[in-house]
Formats: sequence, structure tokens, C-alpha cells
Amino acid sequence: MENMFGSKINKSLIRMRAIFCFISLTILFSACSVSTAEKQTNKTVEKKPPVQVVSGKPKIVAFGDSLTAGFGLAEKESYPYLLQERLKADGFDYEVVNAGVSGETSLGGLERVDWVLEQENVQILILELGANDLLRGLPVAKMKENLSKIIKRAKAKNIKVLLCGMLAPPTMGAQYQRDYVSAFPDLASEYAVEFLPFLLDGIALNPKLNLPDGIHPNAEGAKIMTTNIYTALKPLLKD
Repeated sequence: MENMFGSKINKSLIRMRAIFCFISLTILFSACSVSTAEKQTNKTVEKKPPVQVVSGKPKIVAFGDSLTAGFGLAEKESYPYLLQERLKADGFDYEVVNAGVSGETSLGGLERVDWVLEQENVQILILELGANDLLRGLPVAKMKENLSKIIKRAKAKNIKVLLCGMLAPPTMGAQYQRDYVSAFPDLASEYAVEFLPFLLDGIALNPKLNLPDGIHPNAEGAKIMTTNIYTALKPLLKD
């Protein structure tokens, strides 16, 4: 089992390297930034906990930053909403909770994750954090530690985890870039959680799939991001 999982991670790393060849310096450096509008949103949103969904259904918590929150999109265009619709269409009876906060770092996520995981009947956590740590040049080791603690807290409650990976631009320095890119598959391997190597696969660099800021997916891009997540999520689902 361990060898099989290791093989899966190696394949993911190969895929990440292939994807990275198509990621330009400008887009990736910008992709980890928080626009002025997002910062303004963050000032009001981050103080509020995500809305608790009262439902007897098993829950999937979409936990992350602006990419999860659906920055610049209508609620029905955000990936958590689209994921809910995909699940219903395929006969999966889950309640998807959008616990995304624009501008969130791994530390911010760690500080609020206990409240999120205390919701009734949470079965799966989709963990999408780390891009804002990169923006602020925070130590990769600290980001990795924060994500590790989030994963461990989820697993302690028998909550399954899907970890979403991101990439780093070369402007951060070769060592930082290597450490950052490898942090996500390392965590997935260490804790044996499901892993999506690059959340924005098929979206980054395509102006037709991004908002005018060139950073956040538009409505069409969010559909592709939902497909990326849904594909990685399927092994965790129960009929």
C-alpha cells in the first residue's frame, strides 16, 4: 500500500513539473498576490466565521482562500456551489460548506479550523491554502507546519482530507521555489491524504478563463477548477 501511494505521489510530481513548464513568471507571481479589492474584502470577511450549515447530511468543507471563496464571482459561480451541483447530479448526498476566506494564509486557516471542523457530520476537508504565504514570503517550513497541523486535526476527527497543491515562481529564489513546490506532495505522502498537484491546471495563463486581474478564475475557469477538484475528490466519496 505504501509503495502504491509513493508511486502515486511520484506521478503527481512529474505532472507538476510538466505543468510548471507552462507557468510564466508574471502570472504565477501575480497569482499569489492579493489585489486591492481582495484586501478590502479581506478586511471585512476574515473577521466573520464561515456560515455554519445546519443539515443532517454528511458535509464536505471547502477550506481555503479567495480561490475557494469565489472572489469576483457570484455565489452560484464559485467552485463549492458548482461542486455541490456535480455531487447531486451524480447521486452523492453531501452538503458542501464554503469555508473560504479571501487573503487567508495557512496560519489564518489554522486559527479557525477548529471551529470549522466542529460542525456536525463533517466527513471531508478540501484544504486549499498556501498561495498567500508565498505572496508574503513567509517561510515554507512554517507554512508546511501550519498545513500539517490542519491535516492532523482533521484526521484526529476521522475527517478525510484532499490537499490542493500550488506552484511558486522562480523570483522567490531557487531554494524557496523547490521547498514550496515540494511541500504539498511531501505532506500528502506523510499523512497519506488525497492530493491534487495543481488546483489551476488548465486555467492558469488562459485569459479566457480568468478575471481581468489575470489571477482568479472567471466563471468558466471555476468550472474547470471544479472538475479538477471533483476528479481528485471522487476516491473519498461514498454512494
